[in-house]
Amino acid sequence: MSARTGILYLVSGPSGSGKTTLCRRLSNEDEASYAISCTTRKPRPGEENGKDYFFLSIPEFQNKIATGELLEHAEVHGNFYGTLLSEVLNKLEAGVDVVMDIDVQGAALVRESKHPIIQHSLVDIFIMPPNAEELRKRLTGRGTDSQEIIETRMRNSLDEMEHWPKYSFRIVSGSHEEDYIFFKALLHGERLRISRHI
Repeated sequence: MSARTGILYLVSGPSGSGKTTLCRRLSNEDEASYAISCTTRKPRPGEENGKDYFFLSIPEFQNKIATGELLEHAEVHGNFYGTLLSEVLNKLEAGVDVVMDIDVQGAALVRESKHPIIQHSLVDIFIMPPNAEELRKRLTGRGTDSQEIIETRMRNSLDEMEHWPKYSFRIVSGSHEEDYIFFKALLHGERLRISRHI
């Protein structure tokens, strides 16, 4: 029996879709390894370098862009975020499944990667709120954001939802438990695909 390359489980969805919760649960159950991102923002209280993020200076981050060490990267609110290619490739080559919680712009960059292992391993999924009303309910239900922030997130989320046809799979969100059953079943189904073992 041939060794299997890991699956790159790339997950997108708007704020309030529940994608981060799904990815973290999959990782916590040791079903897949969470891809740790790099960032130039300062650590928040309790965050650890190499566990929550790889914290880099702006020159360090820009050097990694220049040397092609990042699978994807973006600037968000004045800070840089990205994923190290080595962080993903080393795990995939060892047969470990990797889960990435990533926005639609980052997902597009990963799809454009010419690396054969990335192309062979990629499974992209969009987590979709059932409707705009439910999305607004989830965004306001947090109770931590101002109305202005909620409206901005709502507009951004509706824009992101336009991108779902670019993905191979879509999960229309229901309850947390239902979503996770589908999410995990899809990964298990991909593990059985014949082409993964060639």
